[in-house]
Formats: sequence, C-alpha cells, structure tokens
Amino acid sequence: MRDMKLLSFEEAIAQSEDGKSRHLFLGNGFSIACRPDIFVYGKLFERADFSRLSSSARKAFEALSTTDFEKVIKALRDASRLLSVYAGASEDLRTLMKQDADGVRDVLVQTIASSHPEMPSDITDAEYGFCRRFLCQFKTTYTVNYDLLLYWTQMHTTQGIAPNSDDGFRKPEDDFEALYVTWEPHQAHDQNTWYLHGALHVFDAGIEIQKYTWVNTGIRLIEQIRDALSRDYYPLFVAEGTSDEKLERIRHSDYLAKAYRSFSEIQGSLFVYGHSLAVNDEHYLKRIEQGKLSAVYVGLYGDPKSDSNRAIIKRALLMQERRRSGRKLEIYFYDAESAHVWR
Repeated sequence: MRDMKLLSFEEAIAQSEDGKSRHLFLGNGFSIACRPDIFVYGKLFERADFSRLSSSARKAFEALSTTDFEKVIKALRDASRLLSVYAGASEDLRTLMKQDADGVRDVLVQTIASSHPEMPSDITDAEYGFCRRFLCQFKTTYTVNYDLLLYWTQMHTTQGIAPNSDDGFRKPEDDFEALYVTWEPHQAHDQNTWYLHGALHVFDAGIEIQKYTWVNTGIRLIEQIRDALSRDYYPLFVAEGTSDEKLERIRHSDYLAKAYRSFSEIQGSLFVYGHSLAVNDEHYLKRIEQGKLSAVYVGLYGDPKSDSNRAIIKRALLMQERRRSGRKLEIYFYDAESAHVWR
C-alpha cells in the first residue's frame, strides 16, 4: 500500500473543488458520531425484539458471531438459495429462512424507530450548529442512513429563516390539505438532499412517495413513524443483505432510482464521511468508479493502520484503479474527527 498523507478536514476542503462542485456521502458513522449509544449495530441488537420471528432468527446472529443485521440477512438468503441445490433439503426450511431474512430487516426498522431520540430538542443547539457548519460546505448531500438526524439538522434554522436544503418533497398538487408531503420527479430539479436507501420518515404509499412531517400535524415525527409501524406500514427502507439485492430494490422505486441516477451524475469532488466502503454498498462504489468525479476524499477514524482503516484505504484505491472513463480519479484521505461534525 502506498505512503499516504492524512489530511485534516480543513486541508481537504481547501484542496478540493469549490462548494458548487463539492458533494457529501454520509454513512452510519454520521449518526454514530452524534449518539454512539444508539446507532451502532451492537446497541441496536441489544434492543431488538425478535419475538415475532422463528426461534432460530436470533440464534443466527450468535452462529455468525455478529450483531450486524445486514450480514445476517445476507447469510439467511444465501443459505436459502444454497439449499435449493441440495437434494432432500426441506422446502419449508428454505421458506422459513427467507421469511426470517425479511423479518430481521423489519426488526431493524422497528429497533431504529423505537430507540431513536424522541424529539429534535434531544440534540443540543451546539451540536446542530457544528453539524450545519459541516453540511453547508457541500452542494449536495447523499446519505445511506435511515434515521432523522440529517433531516432534523437541516430543519433546525432560526425562526423565520427557511432551510437551505431541499429534499424534493412538496405539498400534494391535488390535496393541499394533506397531512404529509409527496415527492414527484418533476419537482426534484432543485433537490440537494437524497436518502439513497430510504429513511424512517419516507413511506412508499404505492402511487406516491410520502414524507411525514411535524409541521403539518403537530405530532412528533418519531410518534408518527412508530404509529405507522404498529399498523404494519413500513417506510421506504433498503436493508437487503447484498449490494445486488439492494440495487434490485432501488431499481423498483421511482424515488430511489432517481437518487441513484443523481449520485451517478455528480462531478467535482466527493467527501465520504462515516462510511466504511463495505461490500454491501458496492452499487454506489461502482458509480464512483464509472462516474465523472475527479476527486474523492475519504474520512478515516482513528489509526490509519488499523485493520478497518486499511480495508477502507484498499477499497478506495481500487476505485481509482478501476476508473473506466477518460477522467482521472484522485483519492485522498482525511482525519474524520477533525471535521467536528457534532462537537
């Protein structure tokens, strides 16, 4: 592995394209940096309720020595497919594994919602201030997180001042009194915030994509989400086990497919924060390899020589090697803690 200079976040910003061509890609580390006692997978697992699944579903985590929901979802689906080629394998067992894979996904949604901070005021004004200063340095924000922290931060403005973010949701054109807002492709031309894998407050209502809001109902957003979940009404949520499965889900949603295309078309520089460049998000890493970006700045937490950071560095440099277009892709690394996203 080549010698690598670790930039400070300030140095990376100064070196990168100007703000009009600088974009942000957020992973779960964005939320963990704010509330590590809630958003790490280990903490979510401790709070998860598996009572509605088979007795084997929870044991799958133990068998794989993991608390990562997506790893277990992938393993269950892979095992179900493998059983199909073995003579004598029970069809009932295959079906149960597929049902448990779907069930673990739903448990993840339920657990994030149930353990989520109750209201925006649970995040301090100082934390919002740091985060808004961080976000304002980017033209477009793409996130694979499901929680409400990004949305809360973008909405946390001085009274009377409109947010400078736009997630593309508007009052329904045929029902201006609706208690929700909707997303339509023709309204998305100024959109600068994309939930690449969906979000807790974004629901697929079949003929339209709806977003729950507080301002239209006076009911706390997390309460609305929990009420919907109690009625088995689930948000737009991509938590399939493999990258290919996630991409399949994305291609079958108008909103998610548009987000995917938007990410594919960005130019200039991209800052990666809180994302491990893991294999289950290859569908977006490949868009970087095959896209038009000229530079990617990857945030590293802690010792760059740690096993986890070495894996991130290796995958980032592979993106550079695989660049297919005529445009050269530069890869840089910065100290994620120096970004002071929340404090």
